[in-house]
Amino acid sequence: MKKFTIIFFFLAISCTSKDVVVKEIRFLHENSNAQPSLVSGEGSLSLSWISSNEGNKSTLNFSQLKEGKWTNTQTMATGSNWFVNWADFPAHAINENLILSSYLKKSDSGTYTYDVILSLQKLSGEKVKEDFLLNTDGVKAEHGFVSIIPNHNQGFFITWLDGRNTVDKDLDGYHKPMTIRFAEITNKGDIIDESELDSATCDCCQTSIAVTNKGPVVVYRDRSDKEVRDIYIARKINGIWGVPTPIHNDGWEINGCPVNGPKVASNSNNLAISWFTVSNEKPTVNLSFSKSNGASFGTPIKINDDDAIGRVDVAFLNPQEVLVSYIEGDDVGTYLRIKKVSIDGKVSAPITISKIDGGRNSGVPQLEILDNEAFIVWTVLKGKKNQLKTVKLSFKDT
Repeated sequence: MKKFTIIFFFLAISCTSKDVVVKEIRFLHENSNAQPSLVSGEGSLSLSWISSNEGNKSTLNFSQLKEGKWTNTQTMATGSNWFVNWADFPAHAINENLILSSYLKKSDSGTYTYDVILSLQKLSGEKVKEDFLLNTDGVKAEHGFVSIIPNHNQGFFITWLDGRNTVDKDLDGYHKPMTIRFAEITNKGDIIDESELDSATCDCCQTSIAVTNKGPVVVYRDRSDKEVRDIYIARKINGIWGVPTPIHNDGWEINGCPVNGPKVASNSNNLAISWFTVSNEKPTVNLSFSKSNGASFGTPIKINDDDAIGRVDVAFLNPQEVLVSYIEGDDVGTYLRIKKVSIDGKVSAPITISKIDGGRNSGVPQLEILDNEAFIVWTVLKGKKNQLKTVKLSFKDT
């Protein structure tokens, strides 16, 4: 296994709130690095990402933050025929001593013909089941936008967008839409209880998944017959998936995919969902709470102050407050910002994390909470190579 040299150091940067201390955690790494997945769980923070070299060889890497330091990088998978994309990035989750990770592998010559490949291993690096196929339909089509979370001590929950129906056409001659599917992955790597949750979804918006007191929920961008692409939730109650319902009837009609998915976070019976939409021709980042395990949601809270670009994330800072990260821009520049929002609707002033590239190079920023501290990672361009940038936020009043 090739060894990588990683150098970390902390650098204080300015912050808009006297109650927040923001520090940068940088690392230097060989090759080009992007497509981060940041996960908080099992008492630690973990990061996976893709490194690429000039020969188009891709490597899925994994590291954990422990006692303020990152552990040695593990190589989880390597290949030369992957589909590597800023928006459809690998996912991973940790359940006790097991890591389940995903990456995308080309299945044919078409631009968007690729499969979801899973790898299951122990935190020690010992492989349990390597490079196995999630979508077993055998169709040369798009499969991706994966989300994974642990299922207590029974394995993992996983959801993804699936294009197996898109190779067929409807009565009007148009290709059928993408669907969203759900399955469980056992501790041995078996795929069980696979279900189709919705037969028509937006093509390329990220998915999100969480667990409430009642069971798993999946949040995604829907697609109606009239091309309305609002955010929906599917819930599994008493072992049965219910009919998906909208978080809010935004009524955003768009004949194409905005590549801008929602994020969900859970705490006991409370859910927080943040998403990007366009309302009355105004790009908007919204946040909505549910106090009923997702059965109903409150009136959306507008988060952005300037022109929203979106690419949101959300995480519970404590049982009564969440942090929302988002990108917005004004006449001067584009910024990655966060706000603290309480369940009763109180919204903090924005905290500017950094100026950021509003295009694809910055990827989809990731937000996680560990021990009352927030961590955000995104992609920056250093010279001619992509690199990851991470900051830590400490809140003096929490």
